[in-house]
Amino acid sequence: MRRIPLLIPLAFLVFCTIANSEEIIASAELTYPKTVSMQYVVDIPNGYEAEGEQRYPLVLFLHGAGERGSKLSVVKKHGPHKYIADNRLPVIVVSPQCPAGQRWDTQALLALVDKIEADFRVDGTRIYVTGLSMGGFGTWDLLRLAPKRFAAAVPICGGGSPKAVESFKDVPIWVFHGGKDVIVPAEQSQQMVDALKATGSPVKFTLYPNANHDSWTAAYGDSALYTWLLQKKRAAGE
Repeated sequence: MRRIPLLIPLAFLVFCTIANSEEIIASAELTYPKTVSMQYVVDIPNGYEAEGEQRYPLVLFLHGAGERGSKLSVVKKHGPHKYIADNRLPVIVVSPQCPAGQRWDTQALLALVDKIEADFRVDGTRIYVTGLSMGGFGTWDLLRLAPKRFAAAVPICGGGSPKAVESFKDVPIWVFHGGKDVIVPAEQSQQMVDALKATGSPVKFTLYPNANHDSWTAAYGDSALYTWLLQKKRAAGE
């Protein structure tokens, strides 16, 4: 099996060949400035070359509250992994795991993105973030914390602070939610969308009128999402 050299100290590193990509299971110490341990999975596409000129878009995927803990395999229970692998999209996907009983540490996530960008052939102008439920909240918070870091964002059944949208109004955002969601009411997404539209943002909003909390299965299974996402690119130097 081909091994990709990494230049970072990892607590453990396992390579697994999966359908149309290669999976790397890893753990690292992240400093931002405090130091935290985070485990994560990286999916790299078939044909990825550690050396060469080609660089790949990076998708940071944030799972929901149900996948917290220490069993790393559950982080891919939902999300974009399967679609990207099955359709052989030339995309790197990184999925960290949030510890049990905690919420997403957005500063640690930014440190992880920096590490992945340094260790893999990432196109720095095409870094995207998406997440569902707790991960949807984390996606909004990452936009608030680092609006110039991401080329586009896809928060699903989450919410954030409408007062913060001015700082990331220029980031392409596609929001998804279920109209019958009783865990995170759709109003939470609607408030963010309304606030963004008030700034002139071209934010997109898909409301599945008959969906409950699980609006992510339809969203991540929609080819239009990936077509839209992979067209987005930050201007060099931003």
